Amino acid sequence: MNIAVVGTGYVGLVTGAVFADLGNDVICVDKIPQKVENLNKNIMPIYEPGLEEMVLRNRNDGRLTFTTDLTEAVRHSEVIFICVGTPPKSNGESDLAQVRDVAAEIGQAMDHYIVVVNKSTVPVGTGDLVRTIVKMNQKREIDFDVVSNPEFLREGSAISDTLFPDRIVIGAPTRQVAMKLLELYAPLERPMIITDVYSAEIIKYASNAFLATKISFINSIADICENTGANVTDVIKGMGMDNRIGKGFLQAGLGYGGSCFPKDTLALIYTASQHGEDMKILKAVVDTNESRIPRFIGRIEKALGGLQGKTIGILGLAFKPNTDDIRFAKSLEIIQYLLENGAVVKAYDPIAMDNTKEVCPDVEYCDSSMATAKDCDAIVIVTEWNEFKLLNFQKLKSIMKRPVIFDGRNMYDPERMKSVGFEYYSIGR
Repeated sequence: MNIAVVGTGYVGLVTGAVFADLGNDVICVDKIPQKVENLNKNIMPIYEPGLEEMVLRNRNDGRLTFTTDLTEAVRHSEVIFICVGTPPKSNGESDLAQVRDVAAEIGQAMDHYIVVVNKSTVPVGTGDLVRTIVKMNQKREIDFDVVSNPEFLREGSAISDTLFPDRIVIGAPTRQVAMKLLELYAPLERPMIITDVYSAEIIKYASNAFLATKISFINSIADICENTGANVTDVIKGMGMDNRIGKGFLQAGLGYGGSCFPKDTLALIYTASQHGEDMKILKAVVDTNESRIPRFIGRIEKALGGLQGKTIGILGLAFKPNTDDIRFAKSLEIIQYLLENGAVVKAYDPIAMDNTKEVCPDVEYCDSSMATAKDCDAIVIVTEWNEFKLLNFQKLKSIMKRPVIFDGRNMYDPERMKSVGFEYYSIGR
């Protein structure tokens, strides 16, 4: 099948590479010339395990190309996926400017029937909006359909999530249109659900908002554990064994971040308000999440007797392991607070330092965990990279000014850390 994918971020680039790997002819379009030039040189705009190898393989086999020419891509394709950004506005509303621009260009370029697929995370009703814009911009009346096909990939495991999704959701105006997408996804042999367009659009927001709710809930339980002497790790095990609850997203820590959960919870709250509903439960989820870093920093301040003049080492900058994404990363909140209160900040991350340097220039960036820890008054674990699990704690202790670890991800066993000689603070334990 001939496919165009508009946007080469996490969703677009992974989607295009996987569809090409399944044997389709894929054109990936991006409006940024430098980005397209780099992709044609096999320079990835993002870090995602396995992505570079998949892109190179399919480029070499002639199934995957990159261009800035959306018009040519539209005229070459049967199905066009819109995979552009929908960042949040200050009021939580999704900014659909890029979706609008792409829809207008598709309408102007269209010269045959195509299926336009919204894969970007968009509020309910966006399918209607795209249809209206495409139709308004057509040079002559040509039939087309608009489908919602939300993505559920996780950064760090995006290729696996695209090849082996829990479910594939296709929101289509008719079953006949849905069959076009069913044909495309058939090689994956995964469960598929066909709905109307509105339901598919809500499914993505509802799913992410529910997962964010689980995270905020278990963090609230962790706070109770800290105040009562209970162990949140044991609580999580006991809860997670209940099939009605499940163990996924019950990890106590610093709260959720990244490009999806913060944006999508706010967008669903805004959408509800536009339809006369008050999502009180989600507002509490957001409030709980926003309280995590102030609470964590308060513990650091109390344990160290203030932050002024203290040297703090940050291990982990990406919002989660196996990605270089720092959007809504907890590390940025922590760094900002530490710097504003007179601390000296050192930091290390295996992948995300270049991105962080652009927004936090007043940090001393180091090339290893040990270099970061040298002469520090405390170490703060922010991202649970695998390499941090295997630290040489005896050496770490010997090079620190004071052997204190604040573990925001509960990576280490408290009894072991105590036996090694560390002051050790974790979440809910």
